Amino acid sequence: ESDTASEISFQFNRNRKTASIGSHSSDMASVSPVSGSVLSVYSGDFGNVDAQGTVEFALDYDEKNREFQVHVSQCKDLAVVDEKKGRSDPYVKTYLLPDKARMGKRKTSVKKRTVSPIYNEVLRYKIEKMILLIQKLNLSVWHNDPLGRNSFLGEIEIDLASWDWTNRKLNWYLLKPQGLSVNGVDHRGVMSLSIKYVPPGSLGKWSKNPLSGEVHIWIKDIKDLLQLRPSGVDSFVKCYVLPDTSKKSYQKTRVIKRDTNPVFNHTLVYDGFHTEDLKDACVELTVWDREKLTNHFLGGIRLGLGMGLSYGISVDWMDSTQEEVVLWQEMMLAANEWIEGLLPLRSL
Repeated sequence: ESDTASEISFQFNRNRKTASIGSHSSDMASVSPVSGSVLSVYSGDFGNVDAQGTVEFALDYDEKNREFQVHVSQCKDLAVVDEKKGRSDPYVKTYLLPDKARMGKRKTSVKKRTVSPIYNEVLRYKIEKMILLIQKLNLSVWHNDPLGRNSFLGEIEIDLASWDWTNRKLNWYLLKPQGLSVNGVDHRGVMSLSIKYVPPGSLGKWSKNPLSGEVHIWIKDIKDLLQLRPSGVDSFVKCYVLPDTSKKSYQKTRVIKRDTNPVFNHTLVYDGFHTEDLKDACVELTVWDREKLTNHFLGGIRLGLGMGLSYGISVDWMDSTQEEVVLWQEMMLAANEWIEGLLPLRSL
């Protein structure tokens, strides 16, 4: 691949779309989505201190004892609550959501006079795996106040249904402000892109290739990706045109390192389209954080009509949001024109 930030690289995939339906074989098994919480389950002081710093922890499920374990290792560079004395007395608290009862709460000990506390404690939940997988883990850090007015220092929330349970190692995560959400949906970033449909025959008689329609996808940039570690993320974008999940359908951008606002400026081109195929096809763009052992899913979009059907067969990936559907419809109605969009990433 020869893409640069200042030059659009066109990549051609000579692959005619068929009506065969297959399961999408992307890296969804390694999903590790982390986000700001959708709702608050706390009482306390949220407004006086800006969330900052990181927390290191690991998750595990003990099958033998039917126990969910949160190994809280340490925090670094937390906010200072008492500026006059230059101190914070932090502790870590966890909830399993949507259960907001006190029985679902666990917390570590309080570490006094430090913004980089070391805990090495395990918070345990006796719970069946099936029940655990329909819940979310909310982990938050608080300053302990003797008078009970505890101050919020930051949080993250993890969807346990998508957690990679083979990942038992300690990882660092950036603490987020309370309630980071957009219209009740976890905020994962916003992708700027343009799409264009070139109908069959539009290329002219000079073309040496068989005339067929093309879909062009210009991935410009992404703003405000989830920062899974202090150094940022090493992100790239994958693309499939469903229902085709073969290697011929797979294309990707280069990796942009250590940047939560990556600029890709990369165009993907798929040919073999007839106009009637557009109502049955779906362009799936997923954003990933590259790591040595496993890539972590950050969010994605699906461009299509979102009707739930592809070539007459019911499929779960035809689930485009209203914003995604509008962009696809505008492309279908305006042949040979770039249609611009600004779409929020979602969990898919």
